[in-house]
Amino acid sequence: SLPDIDVDFCITGRDRVIRYVVEKYGDDKVAQIATFGTLKAKAAIKDVGRALGKSYAETDRIAQLVPAPRQGFDYPLSEALQMEPKLKAFAEGEGEQLITLAMKVEGLTRHSSTHAAGVVIGDRPLTDLLPMMVDKDGNDVTQFSMKDVEKVGLVKFDFLGLKTLTVIHTALRLIAESDGKEIDLLTLPLNDPLTYQLLCRGDTIGVFQLESSGITEMTARLRPTGFADLVAILALYRPGPLDAGMVDHYVNRKHGREKVAYLHPTMEETLSDTYGIILYQEQIMELARKLAGYSLAEADLLRRAMGKKNPEEMAQQKSRFVQGALERSIPQKVAEEIFSQMETFARYGFNRSHSAAYALISFQTAYLKAHFPVEFMAALMSLERDDTDKTLKNLNECRRKKLEVLPPSVNSSFSDFSVEKDVSDQRSRGAIRYGLSALKGVGEKAVQSIVAAREADGDFADFESFVERVDLKSINRRVLESLVKCGAFDFTNEPRRVLFERLEDVLRAGQRLQQEKDTNQIGLFAEGDMVSGIPRKRGGGPEWPTNQRLAFEREALGFYISGHPLEKYQGLLKSLGVHTVAKVKGMTSSTKCRIGGVITALKLKNTKKGDRYASFLFEDSSGSIESLAWPDVYRQISHLMVADEPIVASGRVDVSDERVSFIVEEMVTIIDFRQKSANRGVVWLSPEESNPEKLQLLQASLARYPGQCPVELWMNHEGVSIGLTLKDANHLPIQVTISEELCDEAEQIFGRPVLTFQS
Repeated sequence: SLPDIDVDFCITGRDRVIRYVVEKYGDDKVAQIATFGTLKAKAAIKDVGRALGKSYAETDRIAQLVPAPRQGFDYPLSEALQMEPKLKAFAEGEGEQLITLAMKVEGLTRHSSTHAAGVVIGDRPLTDLLPMMVDKDGNDVTQFSMKDVEKVGLVKFDFLGLKTLTVIHTALRLIAESDGKEIDLLTLPLNDPLTYQLLCRGDTIGVFQLESSGITEMTARLRPTGFADLVAILALYRPGPLDAGMVDHYVNRKHGREKVAYLHPTMEETLSDTYGIILYQEQIMELARKLAGYSLAEADLLRRAMGKKNPEEMAQQKSRFVQGALERSIPQKVAEEIFSQMETFARYGFNRSHSAAYALISFQTAYLKAHFPVEFMAALMSLERDDTDKTLKNLNECRRKKLEVLPPSVNSSFSDFSVEKDVSDQRSRGAIRYGLSALKGVGEKAVQSIVAAREADGDFADFESFVERVDLKSINRRVLESLVKCGAFDFTNEPRRVLFERLEDVLRAGQRLQQEKDTNQIGLFAEGDMVSGIPRKRGGGPEWPTNQRLAFEREALGFYISGHPLEKYQGLLKSLGVHTVAKVKGMTSSTKCRIGGVITALKLKNTKKGDRYASFLFEDSSGSIESLAWPDVYRQISHLMVADEPIVASGRVDVSDERVSFIVEEMVTIIDFRQKSANRGVVWLSPEESNPEKLQLLQASLARYPGQCPVELWMNHEGVSIGLTLKDANHLPIQVTISEELCDEAEQIFGRPVLTFQS
C-alpha cells in the first residue's frame, strides 16, 4: 500500500509550505482533502432539538449531560445513557422523542469540510483522477475523503502545523535576545541530568506530549533516565497498553521489581531496551527476520496482519513463522509461544520512528524549560494567549516556579509575552512581561499602533499623550477600557478608576485632535493648559474597591494578576488554621486540612457506575491544586461549584505517584464561613494613615453598621505593634455587623484594604 507521509511544521510556516508545493508541482496537481463530519452524541441532540423547535439553552443543557470523551474517544448515546442517570431519566420521560430521534441520526454525515492537514499531489491534473470542489476560501479540495483518495492511487501528505515547534522557535529567539546564546537543538545532550530530573518530578506543564495528568503520573512512576525511556513513554500511554498492564510490567522491570525473561536468546538484542516487552511495530518485524528469516516486505505484511487480526491470514502467517524458526533450530513449541507473544503485543504495537520523532520534541521542550524557564514560559504563554484556561495554568506555573510575571504596560509590553532582564537586581534571570495581544478586546491592529507609536517617539508620558500619539482608527473606546482595567497605565500613578472616568473626554479630545491634524488645522488655537492639544486634568480620586478592581482585571485578562479575592480574608483564614494551597501541597497523604480558594477549570465527570463527580482546580494566591468532589459530596455541594466564588473546603490530601491532589469532604462560601467564625474586626493602619480626618470618616462608617462584633485598631510604631479597642462617643466599644460593604467603605477611605474580620 502507499505510504501516509506526515510532516510537522511550525504553525507560522505551514501555509508557506503549501504555497511552495503548489508552485513546484502546479496548482492543478495539488489540492487539500475533504473530510466529512458525522453527528456525534452531543451534536445529534442539539440538531434534533433545534428541528423539534426546542430552545438552544434547553438542548445545550441536555447535550452537556453526555460524558466528556475519554482519551479522544467519544461515547455514543447508548453508552452515555448508561453512564449518566439524569440523561437516562430525561430519555425515559419528557425527552423520549428527542433522544430516540437523536440515536437514529447519530453517526450520519452532517457536513463536509477541509481536512486539517491533508494535501494530495498528483502527477497529472487531479480532475483526471477524482472529482474536485472549491471551498469557501477558494481552495481546491477533493470530493473524496482520505481513504478514497488512497484507493485512487494518490499519495496523501499530512502537512501539520505543530504549535510546539513554534514555541521552541520563539523560545530560542528570546534566549538569543536576552542572553545572547545561540542554542543548536541538534547538539543538545540527550542524557542531560537536569532535563530528566524535571521530568521525574512531574514538572511537565508545557512539555510536548507529557502534559496531561495521566502521562505525567506515568512519567513520574517510570522515572526516565535516558532518551529510550521517553520514546517508550509515548508508545505506552495509549488505551491498549494501559488496559493490558504493559505500563506496570515496563516500570517494574526497569526498576528491578520484575524479572526480564526471553523465550529465546536471540530476542534479547531486539527487546533489551524495552525490558523484554514487545512495544514497537519495528520489533515485530525485526523478530520475524531474525527468528524466522522473513524479508523486510514479508515482515511488514506480518505486522499488518497482526494488527488486523484476520484469523485466516494469521493461520498462514503462523505456519510460515514456525517453519522459518524450525529451519533456524528453534523448537516448534518455543516458536509457537514466541508467535503467540508477538501476536498479543502486536495489537498495541506503536510505530517506533513516530514515537522517537515526537520524543525528541518532548526532550527539547523539557530541556528548554529546565535550563531557560523564563524564556520558555514566555514563548509558551505567547502561543497559548487566546486560551484563558491555559494562560491561567501557565501563570500559576510561573508562580509555582517563582518566575515573575509583570502586568501589561503600554510602555513595556509588545504583542507577545516578552522577557525583561534588567528590571531589578533581584531579577537576574529575568521577568516575563505580559503581552498586549493576550488582552480581551485588544486586536492586533491596536497592538501594532501602540508599539509603532512607542518605537517612533519613545515612552508615553501619561494617559493623554498615549491618546494623542496612537492611531485612534485602530484604538477605540473598548480597547482603551481594557487597557485601563488591566493596569496598562499604572505607570502614570493615577488610580485606574480616575483614568476610566475621564476616558470618554480624553478619547473625544484625541479624536478631534487627529481630525484636525488630518486637515492641517492643528496649532492655531493651542495655548494655555493645552499640551499637544489635549487638556491635562489632574483630579484626584479613590481607586476602585479591591473586588471591583480585580473583577475588571479578570474581565480584561481572563484572570487576576495584581492580587486575589482571598487576600482580604487572609487574617481570618490564617487565624482559623485554613492553609494555603502551597502548604497543602507539601503535606503527606491522608492529612486532614482546610483550604480557602476559588474554583477554576471545573469539569463534571462520571464514574464507571455512572455517578456524577467534580474535578477542578482549587486556586489561591500561592498556586492551584487538583481537587475532586466524589459523588456523595458533590450531591451536597453542587450549588456551591461556581467559578471564582471564594470558598473554604475541608478534606484530605491525596499523594499518588508523587502527584498531590485534594479530596473535598465539605465546602462553604467564605462569606458564610466568616459569619460563623469571626468574632472581631481588625483595622491595621500606618502612623501616616491615622490622621484625625480619616479616623472620623472611619468612625462614621463603622456607626452605619451596628452589630455584635467589636473592632480593634492596630498600628505599627517603630517596630512595636500597638492596639486598642475603638469606642463611640459614650466610651462604649464600637460593635459592628460583619459586612463586605463595610470593608469596602473602609478601603475607600484609606485607599487600600485595612479592615478584616478574624477570630
